[in-house]
Amino acid sequence: MDTPLSTIAVVGLGTMGTGIAEVLARAGHEVIGIDISDAAARQAVAALEASTARAVRRERITEEERSDVLARFRTFADLRAAAEAELVIEVVPESYEIKQQLFRELDAIVSPTAILATGTNALSVTRLAAESLRPERVLGLHFFNPAPAMKLVEVVSSVLTAPPAVEAVTALARSLGKEPVAVGDRPGFVADGLLFGYLNQAAAMYEANYASREDIDAAMKLGCGLPMGPLALLDLIGVDTARTVLEAMYSESHDRLHAPAPVLRQLSEAGLTGRKSGRGFYTYQAAGSQTVVPDALTPRDGQAAVAGRTVRSVGVAGSGTMASGIAEVFAKAGYDVVLAARGQEKADTAKGRIAKSLERSVTKGRLTAEARDGALARITAAGSLDAFADVDLAVEAVAEDLSVKQQLFGTLDKVCKPGAVLATTTSSLPVVAIARATSRPQDVIGMHFFNPAPAMKLVEVVRTVLTADDVHATVREVCAEVRKHPVDCGDRAGFIVNALLFPYLNNAIKMVEEHYATLDDIDAAMKLGGGYPMGPFELLDVVGLDVSLAIEKVLHSEFRDPGLAPAPLLEHLVAAGCLGRKTGRGFREHARR
Repeated sequence: MDTPLSTIAVVGLGTMGTGIAEVLARAGHEVIGIDISDAAARQAVAALEASTARAVRRERITEEERSDVLARFRTFADLRAAAEAELVIEVVPESYEIKQQLFRELDAIVSPTAILATGTNALSVTRLAAESLRPERVLGLHFFNPAPAMKLVEVVSSVLTAPPAVEAVTALARSLGKEPVAVGDRPGFVADGLLFGYLNQAAAMYEANYASREDIDAAMKLGCGLPMGPLALLDLIGVDTARTVLEAMYSESHDRLHAPAPVLRQLSEAGLTGRKSGRGFYTYQAAGSQTVVPDALTPRDGQAAVAGRTVRSVGVAGSGTMASGIAEVFAKAGYDVVLAARGQEKADTAKGRIAKSLERSVTKGRLTAEARDGALARITAAGSLDAFADVDLAVEAVAEDLSVKQQLFGTLDKVCKPGAVLATTTSSLPVVAIARATSRPQDVIGMHFFNPAPAMKLVEVVRTVLTADDVHATVREVCAEVRKHPVDCGDRAGFIVNALLFPYLNNAIKMVEEHYATLDDIDAAMKLGGGYPMGPFELLDVVGLDVSLAIEKVLHSEFRDPGLAPAPLLEHLVAAGCLGRKTGRGFREHARR
């Protein structure tokens, strides 16, 4: 079954098929492009001509090399042109009927040793293989869009696939400069299996009017370092395509997290499928354009309906990394800051941490020595909350424990002057429960910074049903002053970022529990296929497994969805004291600091 794979047929010359053909031709393979549409074939040739011309202009290839690449790509309308291929990659529409018919026809055309690969990301490879006369030669070869740029290729085996076929296409993927990841046969495989659940939850969050499309997308980009927000990504993928993938996932998993959000059906049936139609969650300049244009839902710039309160001085309660970071942010923005901790020694230590951080910024050229000295001079370290008597805004950044925060806010209620805004940085607790510990719940709001606060641009602004309009306006104005991006959300578990991030992390853990894929393959798939700055297991070890478990428990408790129940493996690791980098061991071993 040794196969050289020198001649490869690509059936279906849409965007993905054209991209795959380009990758293969530029790597030296003879490529037979097949599409029943003459227009699609012409467009594929034109796309290859354009991309290779750009490569010549950028001096990445010579004109002679360009001519060779173009000569290696031939297009046909008849499937019989695949007869000489050692590998056929189909990228036709996501339909069992269409793909199964194609495989039956290929059986009568290709040689008995040819490998048949499906580019599906939503359908069962096993079911497709079962329709072939040679199921041992059928597998999945899932490229990511745009194929020339994306490094990940998922190599999908069914229970029928022969190992030599897998080895042959894995070697091919590596020769193309790709990173092949071996996965089993289930809808979505690794990357899309994790990605589409997250996208679906984002769509449901938007549909529930919990946050605006702009705030959901900004939160995930700024809070998680993602290249695109989930709703913009759904528009890029195609709302109809996403719905198809989710339907396939739900039919197998019966997990409510995979049940397509009704808004996906509504948009699909209305023809609002995203960029390709010119309108989806956003409106675009034209069909196929990536330029977003304002529509009826676009926020209007201008004066806020309600003016905020004046804030000149800020109190920050806490002595940990988050408290120090928030105090540094306000001091650098020109506010007088009181940093209060449980005892003068702790407060002085926290101020010392800020001094070191400011010094690093000077060393790196991000801050002048004068600005460093000015910021540090504006910070007063105090050993008691009594020092908050004159602050205009009090921000707590203490332990994520409801009783601890309630006790602290009870003290702030007594200490802070009337009209002072009281903000909590909680990431998972109900803000209204904290507000009710005071006699002025209308002055209490959530102001969730992200760690490290000096670097991270996002602040989730969390209103309760009792928060006053001018308090909300105050916090948004302050965010602008400290150069942070505020996103509005309601008072429910996880807010935007954690409510979307942690179910995704939990599902990654479940993949490992089920022996579906390895830690390394899952991390590689999400970094290479999804553009994530860190893989889920890298991130879990950084965040802390105990912190992650606590957030997942809060989400499960609030939403009561069985799919949100923390993965048992996570609970076992936390019980064993394997908490991530801070203990030297989590999902991986780490050098102790």
